[in-house]
Amino acid sequence: MSFTRTFEARPEHIDMLGHVNNAVWVQWIQEIAIEHWEALAPAEHLAAYAWVVTRHEIDYRGNLKAGESVTGKTWIPDPPRGARFDRHVSFTGADGKVRVQAKSTWAIIDRHTGRILRVPAELVETFMD
Repeated sequence: MSFTRTFEARPEHIDMLGHVNNAVWVQWIQEIAIEHWEALAPAEHLAAYAWVVTRHEIDYRGNLKAGESVTGKTWIPDPPRGARFDRHVSFTGADGKVRVQAKSTWAIIDRHTGRILRVPAELVETFMD
């Protein structure tokens, strides 16, 4: 199931070139992923598991200036591979153009042991499109 959220560029997000800094895009990628997890996962999963990023691939296709907004959308198109899965994110402006597109690899961790584990089947069913 996909998840969407609107992000607005605030003055503190803007770099010396007058648009959203690359580090802010990474922060937004992580925020939308976490919000997706918190919105869909049952309380017992939130208490039992945590996620960590192992890789980001980001394509910057356009800029965003202070006061402008984008719609972020995230989804998980493919089943996990052991402890890891790929999450896709796109940020689309009001004009319909994609500003940033990313694919991040995340791994699941058991909160109690701190160890990586295989993604439980019930989580796969919850998040797959």
